[in-house]
Amino acid sequence: MASLNVGNLGEYLREQRRSAQLSLRQLAEAAGVSNPYLSQIERGLRKPSAEVLQQVAKALRISAETLYVRAGILDAERDRDDVETRAVLLADPSLNERQKQVLLQIYESFRKENGFGPDADGADGADGADGADGEAGYEDATAGGTAGVAASIPGHDPRTTGGSDAGPPRTAG
Repeated sequence: MASLNVGNLGEYLREQRRSAQLSLRQLAEAAGVSNPYLSQIERGLRKPSAEVLQQVAKALRISAETLYVRAGILDAERDRDDVETRAVLLADPSLNERQKQVLLQIYESFRKENGFGPDADGADGADGADGADGEAGYEDATAGGTAGVAASIPGHDPRTTGGSDAGPPRTAG
């Protein structure tokens, strides 16, 4: 994914806030974030999460997808379906950040396998192992197929998931 361009994002948010005739304090309250935090985002000092961007977008009554693109979370050149799929995954409040990243990695691996996506030519791209934040890299998350990825999702027990064609569970004896 692209790196965050928080300066551009902050200027855009300030412009949208002023167009909506909201004070910084009013927008912070409507979005459910602190006034100082929102100020730091507007000044380009903080990199907001997708969830915070979604809350701000809702308060401003603008598209969260627009903010994701401005923040560099989504690439504006990707086709619209891809962008919408990513935006939905990132905006889902029932998933934690780790789960969202794993789902995005699975999605990207399927697109790549089917000849779509930024690295469809087989070259290693920005989806490699991250290491710095402990997230599984592209290859790590997809190496074992969907079962390998499912096992890497916190709180998920692949043994309890139906639909496997591995046959009935075996018992000792």
